[in-house]
Formats: sequence, structure tokens, C-alpha cells
Amino acid sequence: MKIRVTLTGRSYHNAAELPPEFELAEGAKLSDALVAINTQLPEEVSLPPSCLIAIGGRHMGSVGNYPDQPLADGQELTLVAPVAGG
Repeated sequence: MKIRVTLTGRSYHNAAELPPEFELAEGAKLSDALVAINTQLPEEVSLPPSCLIAIGGRHMGSVGNYPDQPLADGQELTLVAPVAGG
């Protein structure tokens, strides 16, 4: 199955390293997608635990705390890295 991935926020520049779609095994879960994404990021970079997760526009928690639900073919996974500032 294929899922689409969008990375925004502080780490948006790392999105250049990510393919727009990931091929995952049938029955893959959110944790499988996060592992696949982390393996495609530059060696010294990983998704921070505070990075927010949305699947199909629905908030699912953060990389550090999310329900590990099954994904479906064609779903869009959005990751929003924290942005600090005033």
C-alpha cells in the first residue's frame, strides 16, 4: 500500500530528503510509517517526540505519544514539527 507524507514546521527543510509517497506492507501501522520516514531522513536527523501527527487531517497525537493504528492505502500522513518563537 502507498501513503502520502507531508512534513511541515521547523524541520520542513528535511522534507527534501523524503519521497512524497511511501510503499508500506499491507496491514502496516502508524509506527511502521514513522520508522520508514526516519530511515529516509538525513543520518543525524530524526522526528522529534513533540512532532504532531495527523492522518487524513485528523490529529493523532505526537511522535512520542500516539495510538498505533492501521493505515490504509492512499492515506495522507502529515507531520508538523514544533516551531518555537515569540
